[in-house]
Amino acid sequence: MTTYVEAMEALGDGTRREIFERLAQGPAAVGELAAGLPVSRPAVSQHLRVLKAAGLVTDHAAGTRRIYALEPDGIAAMREYWERVWSGALEWFRAVAEDEKEKSRDRDD
Repeated sequence: MTTYVEAMEALGDGTRREIFERLAQGPAAVGELAAGLPVSRPAVSQHLRVLKAAGLVTDHAAGTRRIYALEPDGIAAMREYWERVWSGALEWFRAVAEDEKEKSRDRDD
């Protein structure tokens, strides 16, 4: 099972984030992913292994190539984390806003 910690650690590297973002556009082979990146194809393969181990990427054989795609379960783990964080931040903001509104009413009275 993928955890948000593993996923975010894997995305802590800029090259892996770039590969992840390219895969968000659709499945691709290593050669396609390596095009335009400042690293070699073997380095891209190593980055893909890290992303796969973190549960963010899956692959399948297509002839002699491996096609990589994003793994929905890994993305769901990160999304759930960010939704929890965002919900907490919004709740805090709501509480502060209500407190300020109450203070303003008290000053006006």
